[in-house]
Amino acid sequence: MIFMVETRLITQPDHLREAFRIREEVFVREQNVPAEEEYDAHEDVSRHFLALRDGQPCGTARWRFTDYGIKLERFAVRKDFRGQGVGSALVQAVLDDIGAVEGTRGKLVYMHAQLTAMPLYAKFGFRPVGDRFEECAIPHYKMQRMPTEASAEGASFLKSEK
Repeated sequence: MIFMVETRLITQPDHLREAFRIREEVFVREQNVPAEEEYDAHEDVSRHFLALRDGQPCGTARWRFTDYGIKLERFAVRKDFRGQGVGSALVQAVLDDIGAVEGTRGKLVYMHAQLTAMPLYAKFGFRPVGDRFEECAIPHYKMQRMPTEASAEGASFLKSEK
């Protein structure tokens, strides 16, 4: 069965509240991430996305500029919607948006990926870098996707920064 997933850049406060509800459900309640760790100073500078299936909010993600490139973060899909293409739709929407935003060309694109999500990100060309580490008691790897014009500075950062 093929499910149609709509993704949209969040531009309305009620959609951002829905994204936060999804993150609360997935990260705070399901994965026991402390709420103070989940919500951070980067909320206002990030570009947030909401995924919907049949009009029902089912996933969210965000990306932002950092000193080292572009960081993808906070990918969350409600349990009932996993395995239905929501995560893939969000990754594609985020990557498409990055490609359309001025100032992104040639920047290193990276993330801290939970082990269980690594196969999804690998489908989009992300590769693990460095050793496994924990964030909020959840195992992660840094993953990166090098653009053809990426700087050596960004690449060396990802080998050492956690």
